Amino acid sequence: MSPILPLPLKSLRKEGAAMQMHESKPEEVTHVKDDPQARKLLRRASEKTSRWGKDFPGFTADLICNNQGKTLKGSVTIRSPREVEVSLPDEGLQKWAHGQISMMAIHRSSRPFEEADGKYILTLAEEDDHPFGRLLYIHGDGMNSCYRIKEDRITQINRKMERIKFTINVEESLTTQDGKHLTTRYTVYYFSPQDSRLLQAESYVDQPAVVARPGPPQASNLYLPGHRQVIYTDNGDTITRVLAFQGHSLLS
Repeated sequence: MSPILPLPLKSLRKEGAAMQMHESKPEEVTHVKDDPQARKLLRRASEKTSRWGKDFPGFTADLICNNQGKTLKGSVTIRSPREVEVSLPDEGLQKWAHGQISMMAIHRSSRPFEEADGKYILTLAEEDDHPFGRLLYIHGDGMNSCYRIKEDRITQINRKMERIKFTINVEESLTTQDGKHLTTRYTVYYFSPQDSRLLQAESYVDQPAVVARPGPPQASNLYLPGHRQVIYTDNGDTITRVLAFQGHSLLS
């Protein structure tokens, strides 16, 4: 997986994005030996994760944003995981939607295992009966990362840094046409890194839009953003927002 990080909580409330790509500063590790079994487990889970691939054509779609029952209409264009354009008639919601959609695109981007988590030293904790599976440590990524893996899926992500600590629990996923796993429901828990006090929780439910890929009949379909519901708390209120994508058109 790509090194995903949340924004600081104040930025979270302003930008509305739960996680972003972050270029962390790797640490040199000399006292831990890489475990081939851990590497095999994480490689297999990474390769079984649904991604768009290097031939992703990009797309445009109509965008409907529902903020606490009030609906706004706009548009979205994704040319690549880092080229995202969002248009909505409300500046604050446009900024929030842009953060959410950019996050979706980055999560779906293709990256060789050796250039992602595979470039670090990997080890396994002792076996246990945890519902989320086997615990795997990533040494030297600068984020104290550890994952849980079950049935070739990354089911939990834990990271701890100077300003934030968080856990992502992957609760539901679907199997795509080509046999990959695509997350459809997850929750992010943010903690104080000093005393592990819970600061915030965010719930995500995603439903993809399945779009036929141009090419021969046996070509795999594209699983594009279709519907996202986000629930989070802000100053004692529970906020529910929905992004709905309609009329997808692939770019040439």
